[in-house]
Amino acid sequence: MSTVEDFFAQHDDWPWNPPRPGRATFHYLIAVTEGELRHDVDHVTRTVAPGQWLWVRPGHTQCWHPPGTARGPFILFEPDVLRPDLAHLLAPLTAHDAPAVLSPHPEDAAWLRQTALQLLSEHRALGRRPLDVHHALRRSLLESLLLRLADTPGLAPVGPATVGTGPADRYGRFLDALELHFRELHQAADYAELLGCSVRTLSRAARDATGKGVREVIDERRLLEARRLLGGARWDARTVAAHLGFTDPTNFGRFFRDRTGLTPAAYAAGDTTTHP
Repeated sequence: MSTVEDFFAQHDDWPWNPPRPGRATFHYLIAVTEGELRHDVDHVTRTVAPGQWLWVRPGHTQCWHPPGTARGPFILFEPDVLRPDLAHLLAPLTAHDAPAVLSPHPEDAAWLRQTALQLLSEHRALGRRPLDVHHALRRSLLESLLLRLADTPGLAPVGPATVGTGPADRYGRFLDALELHFRELHQAADYAELLGCSVRTLSRAARDATGKGVREVIDERRLLEARRLLGGARWDARTVAAHLGFTDPTNFGRFFRDRTGLTPAAYAAGDTTTHP
């Protein structure tokens, strides 16, 4: 737990000079209270204005921009810090495909900022009170903050998961299955079988939710992982191909080039950042 300005000051010119993408293993949660923060998440440059929050989740590829005028609390926490019941409740907020930039209700802004500052104060109060009380207070403040952030417009509502049969429920369960199996299952029929429905039914759910076909959604998830591994983790193309279930690196190269216009090697070597 720190502040954006302290983070930049403590790290001198690293890691933004030169910019180097890396794979996040923690949750990075930054509240911008002043100035403007620019940050790359999965090779897309995000601009975060005062009142907004940046959330980089584990598995995302991120790249820092040079220090600017941004100010605000910076919260870093491990994926397993949340209690299982709360983690389940907050799944729409912590999911890898949840928005990287959050714009909470204006009436929540002051409460969120104050709670983040209280969390920072408690983090800096190590030694003032018994360690178990210190940890309990930090956990309580973090959980309260996340639950309030979950009310951000545009996010799926949090709450106990319900198993439904409507298109939205089916598409949600498809995304859950895709996140678990995209490395080895690549056909619409694979996921229809897992979900106990026909390919046509699953396709209709995907079209209703996104306007895309099931295979396109599958390919987009595989492509995202390829970009993360080539650009952030610096894996070579052959290793990425095997990891994503391609039996031949040549097929992977064709798959990647058809969707990005670049070979995997050229992508890994070049500036691949885009703007939303």
